[in-house]
Amino acid sequence: MKVAVGGPLKVAFRPWVEGLENVPSEGPAILASNHLSFSDSFFLPAVLDRKVTFIAKAEYFTTPGVKGRLTAAFFKGVGQLPVDRSGARGAGEAAIKSGIEVLERGELFGIYPEGTRSPDGRLYRGKPGGLARVALATGAPVLPVAMIDTEKIQPPGKVMPKLMRPGIRIGKPLDFSRYQGMEHDRFVLRAVTDEVMYEIMKLSGQEYVDIYATAMKRQLADAAKAEKAARAALAKAEKEQAEKEKQTEQRRTEP
Repeated sequence: MKVAVGGPLKVAFRPWVEGLENVPSEGPAILASNHLSFSDSFFLPAVLDRKVTFIAKAEYFTTPGVKGRLTAAFFKGVGQLPVDRSGARGAGEAAIKSGIEVLERGELFGIYPEGTRSPDGRLYRGKPGGLARVALATGAPVLPVAMIDTEKIQPPGKVMPKLMRPGIRIGKPLDFSRYQGMEHDRFVLRAVTDEVMYEIMKLSGQEYVDIYATAMKRQLADAAKAEKAARAALAKAEKEQAEKEKQTEQRRTEP
């Protein structure tokens, strides 16, 4: 997949990279990145010599039919692990377990602390569960990563990607061994996550928003729904007004 996918990506888009020397040549490490685009999980592994394992929703691996099998093969090929999101805490616990297993094998584990793609290009508050718990449970160093301009390559609604150079900045490893054994302390988890998000903010230059991206997406969805309802109500009122004016005009012209 590094040849079939990574090679063409690097040739077509020519991503620039800073901080490759911070990625260890062997041994476990966590790549904690901002999340701007679906393509983030492809550009980052493409520029690294080592395999990076990310988490992906299980639906990518279980869709029936030829297309579903091809999709599953693709995601397995690029090193993504399926996570069943059913249950109240299903996704979080499955992601933590998978991350620990990857790191215990001495491999690289990629994670997006925001939990979802940014809805507007800004950096949102990191979720304290997955990243911090995996880091403290394994003792693996955390490398903050900033994806630059990947959201501009294929904006929402665009079918054809735009050929442009995205960027990747990889920061120096962060050591959280001072918190070893405290992976169930919510204050420690919050402190670890905030420290990583601060480093990502410095690398990316993004504006930081101290709420979760999922909450912002709900706000945007509710606002869009309210705007749609308002437009529908306005259109209905205008239609009723036009009908009244038509009836009034008809009465005036009647003999």
